[in-house]
Amino acid sequence: MKQTLGYIALVVRDYDEALEFFTRTLNFRLIEDTRLSEAKRWVLVAPPGSDGTSLLLAQAATPEQASRIGNQTGGRVFLFLHTDDFWRDYNEMVTRGVKFTRPPSEESYGTVAVFEDLYGNLWDLLQLKK
Repeated sequence: MKQTLGYIALVVRDYDEALEFFTRTLNFRLIEDTRLSEAKRWVLVAPPGSDGTSLLLAQAATPEQASRIGNQTGGRVFLFLHTDDFWRDYNEMVTRGVKFTRPPSEESYGTVAVFEDLYGNLWDLLQLKK
């Protein structure tokens, strides 16, 4: 048996502002942006060079969903962005205005720093040791 995670839904306030952040600030590529109804779109993005799991940008449709924007995991790191060159990507992200909440550190598993997306969700930028 083979299974994979296809998409991870990220609740966002607005499709266009989220697309702007992920494609311009984080340099993700737009995979799909399909209008499903007047209020709903199917918006997929992925990091450059990725052929695995994509991020589904899901605009909040109810007050309960909106209450989760920016804190989908109760303050824990939510997503882990793996890189093949930590310092290249870290420096580029700093230049683009990404807010890092924990500075780079060398850990037993690799080099890591924590950053926030435009809503405050926490991410690890991570280069694993080989």
